Amino acid sequence: MKIVDFAKENSLISQYMSELRDVDLQKDMMRFRKNLERIGEIMAYEISKTLDYKTVDTQTPLDVAKSHVIDSQIVLATIFRAGVPFHQGFLNFFDHAQNAFVSAYRKYKEKENFDVCIEYLASPRLDGKTLILADPMLATGASMELSYRALLTKGMPAKIHVASVIASKQAVDYVKAHFPEDRTEVWIGAVDDKINEHSYIVPGLGDAGDLAYGIKE
Repeated sequence: MKIVDFAKENSLISQYMSELRDVDLQKDMMRFRKNLERIGEIMAYEISKTLDYKTVDTQTPLDVAKSHVIDSQIVLATIFRAGVPFHQGFLNFFDHAQNAFVSAYRKYKEKENFDVCIEYLASPRLDGKTLILADPMLATGASMELSYRALLTKGMPAKIHVASVIASKQAVDYVKAHFPEDRTEVWIGAVDDKINEHSYIVPGLGDAGDLAYGIKE
């Protein structure tokens, strides 16, 4: 399974990651959402290099040019709510993609004990398509896996790209163990060392949904 950790190379993602983590800059929700979107755009560009292409004739005002266009049917899937601006970044580049949405949330039984629940799913058929499953925070990997399992009710994709802004090492190992090794690639802005007793990534950046849209009650 291919794992891409953008923090291992210098790129604009590193700049946007620094701003996302900064406790002072986080006070600007619009900037926080925009940086999630920008990282989605860069990841979309990098993923585009792995897709199938075909050659078509394009009529210009003067002659016919050979052009290479994407020959993969893409489905962009995201997990509510923090995933929305991240998803938009991918959609800005893959403007012909179909879209899927999953609602996954933590249902707490005790202060530090919770189940991940899937409550809502809207998706096109996935058979033979390229699925890009995007969620900014990959803490344990459980939400990502359950969302993937829910999406499989709509068919089996030919290729899967898991995209996150920040992941824990534990979650990366979880994805490697629970997703098809031969058909999955993982794209991460940075991999952090651990999660705390509340299953938040450390150092991480906090609650991405709250930072993007305001604190929930």
